[in-house]
Amino acid sequence: MTIASDVLAAASGRTSIAHSTVSTPGSEWWRTAVIYQIYPRSFADLTGDGIGDLPGITARLDSLAALGIDAIWLSPFYTSPQKDAGYDVADYVGVDPLFGTIADFDAMRDRAHELGLRVIIDIVPNHSSDQHAWFQEALAALPGSAERARYIFREGRGSSGELAPNNWESVFGGPAWTRIADGQWYLHLFDSSQPDLDWENPWVREQFRDILRFWLDRGVDGFRVDVAHGMIKAPGLPDYTPPADSGSMGGGIESDETPPYWAQDGVHEIYRDWRTLLNEYEGDRVLCAEAWVEPLTKLARWVRPDEMHQAFNFSYLETPWSAAALRAVVDTSIHAFSGVGAPSTWVLSNHDVVRHASRLALTAENPQGAGVGPLSPGQPDPVLGLRRARAATALMLALPGSAYIYQGEELGLPEVINLPDDSRQDPTWFRTNGERYGRDGCRVPIPWEGASPAFGFNSTGASWLPQPSEWASFARDQQVGVAGSTLSLYTLALSLRSTYGFGLGAIEWMDLGTDVVAFRNGDVTVIANTGTAPVALPAGEVLLVSGEELDGFVASDTTVWLLAD
Repeated sequence: MTIASDVLAAASGRTSIAHSTVSTPGSEWWRTAVIYQIYPRSFADLTGDGIGDLPGITARLDSLAALGIDAIWLSPFYTSPQKDAGYDVADYVGVDPLFGTIADFDAMRDRAHELGLRVIIDIVPNHSSDQHAWFQEALAALPGSAERARYIFREGRGSSGELAPNNWESVFGGPAWTRIADGQWYLHLFDSSQPDLDWENPWVREQFRDILRFWLDRGVDGFRVDVAHGMIKAPGLPDYTPPADSGSMGGGIESDETPPYWAQDGVHEIYRDWRTLLNEYEGDRVLCAEAWVEPLTKLARWVRPDEMHQAFNFSYLETPWSAAALRAVVDTSIHAFSGVGAPSTWVLSNHDVVRHASRLALTAENPQGAGVGPLSPGQPDPVLGLRRARAATALMLALPGSAYIYQGEELGLPEVINLPDDSRQDPTWFRTNGERYGRDGCRVPIPWEGASPAFGFNSTGASWLPQPSEWASFARDQQVGVAGSTLSLYTLALSLRSTYGFGLGAIEWMDLGTDVVAFRNGDVTVIANTGTAPVALPAGEVLLVSGEELDGFVASDTTVWLLAD
């Protein structure tokens, strides 16, 4: 048995992106792509003001190409008052000065395409900022006006309209309704600064067609659609109280009861319209749904052939580190998505969830959106968490379909738990009076150079969220080319994934014990040991091991790839 070379060159051989290319059905790039999420605020800051920016992204793209990814996805960089870190959009076709200019975006796009990386951007259609001109005009207009009809305004209940129109709660905590001076109420499923648009209004639909065209004409390769299971609400806006253990975005609800503000059938008409629009453009432009919908058989409706191309597999993200649970969710995922001709889109971390290097070592329940702070029960074991995270990533990247990586996970970054209270910025923290920590812990600016100010995030040492001192050892320059580092593991895994065609492969299950996830994908056998006892390693050439050196066994919390004899 031999260990494969630790780092394989991933950037060589790449070609620039040409939108004139047309793929044959079934071979589109997005079916097998590994897509890297950039959270612009926290990726790289060239101006030194403590907030990441578009020029900073451009300056660091070579490192992402060397990692071996296929595309980048940028969280919002639009004009915004930043009440929710840019997900409160005040201008859908403007770049916020915090992040640069439209020329900076064009330069970033061009450099990405030169490196062979496609560019996906966020679109936030469920709600706008309350500072958007559309909403300001609605506030200035009378009840019943065309301007008010852009958003969901309603009269209140009670003898004088003093009660909210229904009992809905905001995702961030507190009521989902705010009353304005003339007595009407407006709906905001998120913060009060994020009023929900009324997607029953044809005017709203036409505005977003124009927005999509603006960015497609500018050369973007697709959109990640925020809150893709929202937008349409049930007729009459009936009262609804979700199960106590459900996630803030609807995850964990597997009953036949559908919340009246999530996963309504009317959203599919919107995405069929958008798919038709994207089909007018060359280059296999893509739509990816952020849809917290269960069960997976229901989520598959978002990726039918005439709707979206991808949907994040949050059921997989929320699966515990258990062989039985992992086998079940992989089987269900492949069956559900292949049944509509779509790939499964695997994911373990993003800007809304506890990083999986911590989440997989929690010992208490932690619903999505709650976050982890110093007083949270079930604090993670950092050593165990990183070990499991590496194993979980090695398992995920061996599965057929597409996969998403969140910035910093290739460095093994854990959740930042001990943020000072006065540094927190997530609306969840404020709207729950500190009962929920929210998402700041997964959004701390990432480290590039261990000995530099702000660990290379910028040259000034400023950082919009404080970075922990121990992140010096996680910095990219401390890991690049280092055998056994998490960065080297990711680089090798992505290279091997491409070499052996895992994305277009198929699963053939193997039985190596109740605590083991084992399968063949083409020529490669994948073994993930989720138990506490070592498992005998079959004969073959070891290509990748996520944990400690092998001696004929797969250790606990370890994944191995090997070529079978």
